[in-house]
Amino acid sequence: MVAKIISGREVAEKILTTDLKNRVDALNKRNIKPKLVVMLVGDVKASASYVRQKEKFAVKAGIASEVVRFESSATEDEILNKIDAINNDDKIHGVIVQLPLPDHISITKVLNKIDPSKDVDGFTPTNVGKLFLGEETLVSCTPKGIMQMLASTGVDLTGKNVTVIGRSNIVGKPVSILCQQQNATVTMCHSKTKNLNAKLSDADVVIVAVGVPKFVDGSQIPEGAIVIDVGIHNIDGKLCGDVDFESACEKASAITPVPGGVGPMTVCALIENTIIAAERIN
Repeated sequence: MVAKIISGREVAEKILTTDLKNRVDALNKRNIKPKLVVMLVGDVKASASYVRQKEKFAVKAGIASEVVRFESSATEDEILNKIDAINNDDKIHGVIVQLPLPDHISITKVLNKIDPSKDVDGFTPTNVGKLFLGEETLVSCTPKGIMQMLASTGVDLTGKNVTVIGRSNIVGKPVSILCQQQNATVTMCHSKTKNLNAKLSDADVVIVAVGVPKFVDGSQIPEGAIVIDVGIHNIDGKLCGDVDFESACEKASAITPVPGGVGPMTVCALIENTIIAAERIN
């Protein structure tokens, strides 16, 4: 079997230039210009790359974006005060603080300071709680993007077995909830799981977000499963994911590439969340 490649770039492009662009046009007719603010603290190359992609996607969807940069020496109070100002600015609909942050700045304090209605990363306790309760909310971007990629394959998750490897608050936990909301049976695994192969043996969908290069290989993938690889690593100048792509392609029916898979969908979901926030506020 040769796996179909689920291109996050292609799925994101379609969403950005059709559905999202049309929704922005409708808001513009009401003199509403959705705006996203990205706060970047310090000079982290990976973060700067993500910010550039967010700016690019914002242009495609037709929303405004602004990057607010701070030196790595910025104080916690400076960051919190800026968030306060953004919370009180009606012309700004979404804000994210790019992680990681310098050690002297509390991630918990920063996330708790963001107005949940502008929390387009979906990280505040309010939005996480609503997600787990099944209420309407701003859904974390990577899990949301994963669900959109699965939808693009045409798979109906009802009754399907989904194995999630990775239990982070950002990906593993929320994506497991989203899959359950679509009537899947979810098995949660992680780097300490014993007899992982047994947990994978009957999986129809495998989502790997464990943060370990090539943690899963083709020998562990059930024939015909859909594989979503969330990881991204730079090994000797080459990018790879949490899944050994070459061997997995021989078993999976569909698989996401690294790069060009989940990454673009995460950014696309961020743009959509900003538009949703603008639609709700206004």
